[in-house]
Amino acid sequence: MLNDEDRRLAMKYAPRLLFDQNEPFFPVRLGITVMRQEEESPSFRRRLAVNHPDVLAVVEYAIYYDYDIQHLYDLEHVWVYIGRDGEVVDAEASFHGKFLKALLRGGSNLSGTRVDLYVQPGKHALAPFPEVFELLPGFASSTQDGAGAEGLIYGDFFHGILASDGETDRLVHRYLQTCRFTPSLFYSCWEYADREELFVSWNQLFTEIPDRIRQELARLQLLLPPRH
Repeated sequence: MLNDEDRRLAMKYAPRLLFDQNEPFFPVRLGITVMRQEEESPSFRRRLAVNHPDVLAVVEYAIYYDYDIQHLYDLEHVWVYIGRDGEVVDAEASFHGKFLKALLRGGSNLSGTRVDLYVQPGKHALAPFPEVFELLPGFASSTQDGAGAEGLIYGDFFHGILASDGETDRLVHRYLQTCRFTPSLFYSCWEYADREELFVSWNQLFTEIPDRIRQELARLQLLLPPRH
């Protein structure tokens, strides 16, 4: 369980997420880990250096979506580095399996204690400015013909817990083809920082994800019966 102190910290420093106005999918849970010493991330393959003299703690946000426009299951990350005076001294965000710096020079994308981050339409990679998304190969096709192309995927942490097959992938593909959209390239802030129910411990989220996926597949089977 996420204790009250860590939940308050996570809500105070929750990044401001700016979504495309045509975005069909939004986060359903944020798995929180607060690190006060150097340690491995429990949900991303990296080690967090918290032993810098200017850093009091790092809040890791494992942001879970039921869907990316191309697949079922999507887990993104933000790391916010909190200074000893309570200021944000650094931030990083996930970007297609890697991560990049998320705090612009001079803190120009800071709103108080919250880092402003843009979310790639449909794909949910994160960046401090949105123009980078349009430079990615497949930016446009991923939300159109490429919708659902990857079926069910899941991160390394769920190997042995989740499994996929051709039938499952085809079901997900059929559903996500109905969700195709064209990004507007206009972004607005998704308000969630005061929604306490969204903030849970990473351990709780880890146990929830397989059940959420099974429930979603059961829903899709009813929604999209087999073709004959």
